[in-house]
Amino acid sequence: MKQDKRTAILLVCLGVLHFAVLFAGFFSPYDFSEQDRRLPFAPPTRIHFVEVPGKVHWHPFVCLLVERSGVFGTYDEDRQKCFPIHFLVRGTPYKLGGMFESNWHLFGVNAPARVFVMGTDGYGRDVFSRFLYGGQISLFAGLLATVLSLGFGVLLGTAAGFYGGWLDAVIMRCVELFLALPWLYLLFALRAFLPLNIDPGQAFLLLIAVIGSVGWARPARLIRGVVLSAKERHYVLAARVFGGSNSYLMRRHILPQTCSIILTQAVLLIPQYVLAEVTLSFLGLGVGEPVPSWGNMLATLQQYHVMVSYWWMVFPGLALIPVFFSYVLLASALQTRAT
Repeated sequence: MKQDKRTAILLVCLGVLHFAVLFAGFFSPYDFSEQDRRLPFAPPTRIHFVEVPGKVHWHPFVCLLVERSGVFGTYDEDRQKCFPIHFLVRGTPYKLGGMFESNWHLFGVNAPARVFVMGTDGYGRDVFSRFLYGGQISLFAGLLATVLSLGFGVLLGTAAGFYGGWLDAVIMRCVELFLALPWLYLLFALRAFLPLNIDPGQAFLLLIAVIGSVGWARPARLIRGVVLSAKERHYVLAARVFGGSNSYLMRRHILPQTCSIILTQAVLLIPQYVLAEVTLSFLGLGVGEPVPSWGNMLATLQQYHVMVSYWWMVFPGLALIPVFFSYVLLASALQTRAT
């Protein structure tokens, strides 16, 4: 019971994260490419409930940021110019869920004030908005690459285990080859043969194809083992005697037994592939600017002065820790239930 409750909590947390990323346009106050050159490297905005004389407000408000004279990237609040935070406001148009036009945002403030939950980057772009939009690249690249990888794994593992013979030998030798190769260097090698200057959409699809094509070996080997065991069970042999075709046996009796393996492998592979996308984008081999991903957002930390002076630029990296930790705990819970 306790294990089921923890699994449900993890599923809810991951669901909320993916929901916020999917509807990033609504939850983010600004467009990911919107620049405010007056506020480069602005720190996270302070949200106030108390005015200077001590008057308490139930409605949160922010104060206008003013750059300190002669000091780049250092700002002071003008406590005489305060603006309330409004909820469900109209702003920059976007596509809700990538399909429907909308201009409603969860929160915002009136100009000239700005609200930066995670601060801004060197171009004055809101890091929080870019973090949510970047999750559409990083998280969904991991999800789609996992689907591709597991698709290859299920197809090849089932074929190897069910038919055996020379087909099994060929597929297993390929599995051993892919397991022996370090996947990160293999990703670099595959990506090096592809063009660098390509459209962000094409780069996203190439990332999915490259990442998903190198991780099929382990799922294929596990599924092969399940299929080898399942096809020798008495009810499968009986179904074959009564005229069941190979496709019927696999669809009705064998593949259902691989569901737990597929689900557990999916939960393990998603964070690995998210990390692969982040690594490639961090090194400039993934989706390029101005489209955000968690990897190219962290790329600014390669500059020493950014890393030591603007601590909020590490937020995308810190956010990866609970995401990966949740997936690992979920995989552990699923493995416990399967046993």
